[in-house]
Amino acid sequence: MNLHSSQPDLSDSKVSAILDWLALAHGRHGSDDAEQLLGHLLRLREAIVPSGQRIKILDLVLREIERMVFSEIPRLLEVSLPVTRKVRQRVRILQDLLDSLAQEYFNSLAGLFDPQGKAVSLAPQTALAIIIRCLSWHIRISHLVAAPHGIGIWQKIHAAFNSARQLGIHELPATRDMPSLQTLYSSTLLTAIAQPASFSARELEFIVALVETRIQPVTIADLPPPGFSCLFWVDVERDFPAHALVRRLPPGDVPIFFLSGDEAAQQVREFLSQLENGATAASLGLPHFADSHAGRGVLRRLKNLWGHPTKRKFPRRKQSYRVKLCFGLEPLWRLTREPESDHETSEWMVTNESPDGYALMHMSGQTSNVRVGDIVAVQTIERPGQTSFPGHICIVRWALSENPEHVELGLQQLASRAIAAELARPFELDAKHIAALILPEMPPLRLRPGLVVQTGALPADSRKLLLLIEQENLQIREVRPTQLTEQTMSIEVFNVEPDPAP
Repeated sequence: MNLHSSQPDLSDSKVSAILDWLALAHGRHGSDDAEQLLGHLLRLREAIVPSGQRIKILDLVLREIERMVFSEIPRLLEVSLPVTRKVRQRVRILQDLLDSLAQEYFNSLAGLFDPQGKAVSLAPQTALAIIIRCLSWHIRISHLVAAPHGIGIWQKIHAAFNSARQLGIHELPATRDMPSLQTLYSSTLLTAIAQPASFSARELEFIVALVETRIQPVTIADLPPPGFSCLFWVDVERDFPAHALVRRLPPGDVPIFFLSGDEAAQQVREFLSQLENGATAASLGLPHFADSHAGRGVLRRLKNLWGHPTKRKFPRRKQSYRVKLCFGLEPLWRLTREPESDHETSEWMVTNESPDGYALMHMSGQTSNVRVGDIVAVQTIERPGQTSFPGHICIVRWALSENPEHVELGLQQLASRAIAAELARPFELDAKHIAALILPEMPPLRLRPGLVVQTGALPADSRKLLLLIEQENLQIREVRPTQLTEQTMSIEVFNVEPDPAP
């Protein structure tokens, strides 16, 4: 392909440079050349180019950026926190590239709002769809590295969709290969409403695939749509995705969108019902991840996040004291069995707390084993009268990392202590025993004893379990699981009760 053949005037060196780069980039893989392309794109902004030719160049740039995004995303699925400086730099350049390209397409639409009525070279629904898609990729990458979104990104997405509504084109398909602007916008909002910081990278990719392929666009209106119980609202002038109406009321003097989560929650509810009745993910057109224990756990959480957002139960209190953390079921199991032995821990500062959890900032020690959805033991190290390790048992609810030296966690408390046990099924006593933790009741947070096991370790048809507990003497308890209360990629937590004698 001769990229220069469509150009009437190549006297501008900036135009020639980017065309030469695009010609050589054909067939490349990866995102290592993103910084080069960003430099060319910024220089193109200064070049004098007819609008039609500029759009053609931008479309070629878009193709290369898409290649970079989808080569980078798989590399981010396995990163640990905090993300290394090298990865952070690579991600930042790619996000700057997406932001810059979105701005170029915004600039191409200036004629639509020009009193002189200048012609626009690109269909406005196509340009606005590209803008939303680029900014959505920007946010998606931020979620994968547990970082805050770029400043002003949500304001730009809201502005793009608001422009489409003003032009009456928000429900039109952008191109033959792209959905409508309302579909793109609502998909981006639904993913953000799902509290991305509370999911692992692989769970997030499952949510993105689910929203983009199997969830119908949500209802968006200037007034609260009638007949819906779960509403969210968007302040189009604020750099934030959406607020749940049950948690915060919108101000009365700013432009507001309302959207309903009921429809999406109902679709997820139906998928769950069919999966639990024997359907496969493939037969429902869902990603294969939906067949896993963790996938169904994500669907259960989405059903509540979209359909039943709740108010905060307890107020937060600012704090400043240090704690030790031990992450993971196996390390906690060993720690509970032998609390006096040496175990790998890390040191954190509690920044605020409530009766049901903590927010913490990393101080020292390894963080490569930090996983959203994993179990963790917490022990204070600066308070008098402290108890023996492992202390409180929590689940990692969210993680954020603004830079390579910074990690913040949110923990939800499950119990004040744990008991190590080995789990066996009554008729499979010769099988390898499963490491488990018993969580005692902790009213009002936990009204029943709990059992923590690795995800997928407990068969779905388990009715009776034997728990072997080695303390001063070997204890054997017969219990039966009554309710699955937590399910992540790392652990499952069941309520249990003593199994009645036959």
